[in-house]
Amino acid sequence: MGLFSNKIDKGQLKPGDHIYSWRNAYIYAHHGIYIGDGKVIHFTRGGGQEVGTGTVMDRFLFSSSTSPADHPCPICGDQTTISGVIMSCLDCFLAGGDLYVFQYGVTPALFIAKARGGTCTLAVSDPPHDALHRANYLLQNGFGGYDIFKNNCEDFAIYCKTGLLVVTNISVGRSGQATSFVAAATAIVSSPLRFLTTSFAGLTAVAGTMYCISRLVSDIGVRRDVIKIPVESLVSGSGTKVA
Repeated sequence: MGLFSNKIDKGQLKPGDHIYSWRNAYIYAHHGIYIGDGKVIHFTRGGGQEVGTGTVMDRFLFSSSTSPADHPCPICGDQTTISGVIMSCLDCFLAGGDLYVFQYGVTPALFIAKARGGTCTLAVSDPPHDALHRANYLLQNGFGGYDIFKNNCEDFAIYCKTGLLVVTNISVGRSGQATSFVAAATAIVSSPLRFLTTSFAGLTAVAGTMYCISRLVSDIGVRRDVIKIPVESLVSGSGTKVA
């Protein structure tokens, strides 16, 4: 694993690792918790639509199913209609993509250097056995409704590793991918610094600076609207209370 790449070999995997694989030409990444024996617990909308919005945009964001009905995986079977927290073999999880490991406890400098969101966080992870306990508990009890911005696959994996949940009613959860999208969309239009320059280079510098600042202050490692919640407290008699 290099400075700018979190790519690893399967032989380097350890139970409790937060892993991910890029989908659709690196448009987004799908995240999960490796539990050992070639199995991964992850959170999905079903049909491979890990970033599905339920709108016409899904036809552009749709990811090929990890185990299509016409060629079901001999280990996992047909998972095309399953949604929520599921367990898949590592090959189905990767869906033909490369394997990457999410980094915890990185420095602010390294966090900014990894400009693509959804690869690392300043937050420190709990021991692997805690991540495994949370992942297996949520496999049995669910993780609430899937939401691309507030409660997605990366949010699930980050919670399993840290036990942290957002307690304020804001538009973005713990996901670095979601916060990067919001940061990029608002880097110029929301910044008063845009009025200080009219050159393309100046606007680019302003946008880049605002993007990095927005990502950094939105990371769960520095936010003040997150608290550690035991996984058993997420479930009530009426279902999960996540998101």
